[in-house]
Amino acid sequence: MKEISIIDEKYVQWVKSLVARYRQSQVKAAVKVNTEVLRFYWELGRDIVERDAENQYGSRFYASLSRDLKDALQTDGFSERNLRYMKSFYLLYNGKIGNLPQVVANSNDAILPQVVAELFVVPWGHHRYIIDKCADNPDKALFFVHQIIENGWSRNMLLNFLDSDLYERQGKAISNFSKTLPEESSDLAQEITKDPYNFAFTGITGRYNERLLKDKLLGNITRFLVELGTGFAYVGKEYRLQVGEREQFVDLLFYHLSLSCYVVIEVKIGKLEFADVGQLGGYIVACNHMLRKEGRDNPTIGLLICKEKDRIQAQYALESSSQPIAISEYELEKFYPEKVEGVIPSIEEIEEKLNMENEKKNENN
Repeated sequence: MKEISIIDEKYVQWVKSLVARYRQSQVKAAVKVNTEVLRFYWELGRDIVERDAENQYGSRFYASLSRDLKDALQTDGFSERNLRYMKSFYLLYNGKIGNLPQVVANSNDAILPQVVAELFVVPWGHHRYIIDKCADNPDKALFFVHQIIENGWSRNMLLNFLDSDLYERQGKAISNFSKTLPEESSDLAQEITKDPYNFAFTGITGRYNERLLKDKLLGNITRFLVELGTGFAYVGKEYRLQVGEREQFVDLLFYHLSLSCYVVIEVKIGKLEFADVGQLGGYIVACNHMLRKEGRDNPTIGLLICKEKDRIQAQYALESSSQPIAISEYELEKFYPEKVEGVIPSIEEIEEKLNMENEKKNENN
């Protein structure tokens, strides 16, 4: 921003507030435009289905409709491929949100159910990825819709998580959270877990020990945090706690922003043992005494990530502990997408994506 010509503090602050308000209005306008476009796409997809248009108008239906809409509206967005996506968009979610067509048709100002409002905020490019990966699973599709809104994922970030089986792994750790945490926080604590965790990004393929695995995890801290999930903040490795006359070292210490609590993570390269849960429980108690601030932090939770676990043994171990603990496995073998982008893309990435989109449009015209 260039220097303001009038040197007056109140004037300067006023100009800054005007700039901020204008930018907010731009964001709101973009969201509104996106919502109205998606409403139209939904209605068009509904029309194609209800009119049985493919059978009624023959094999060239999509080509004809694409040409006619482009000629009449002089706008992109109505390629044959996009029209097919609109039909899939309607079919994917129609069974989950019932009377949406009537709401959309009768009132532009109606207050839509939350799931519908979220559906119409997500950019169309994101929806196309979801349709490709979740065409027969509306629950999975809506899971990713919610994650996009909550975490602000770019399209490449979404694709990473679609390819890493996030839906199948999210919240699946064995835990005792329902018995050891207040009801209002136990569900959220469960949601931040995964089983298994995908550590293929470490690049480990041969023999390794716990130190090597932890070094590789922290050497790829960005990817490690992405795999842990939104809200984790790294505090330290082998975090020292002075317990009585002895020093204790926590494997990995994090703080979770949404839960407002410390998270102690222990990584074990072997099978789960009863002693592992006891050790982790001790670290949790120590963190509560030494790190947790009353009125600021909620009770510390623990996450034990091992190479292999017996579910019955894990359940027995958790029953024996009064501390909130979750137990998961990790894998090194599965494919993990190479590119992990931030939530906010760089200028170069934006330009690259715009160029790719323009090329696609030219191909469809």
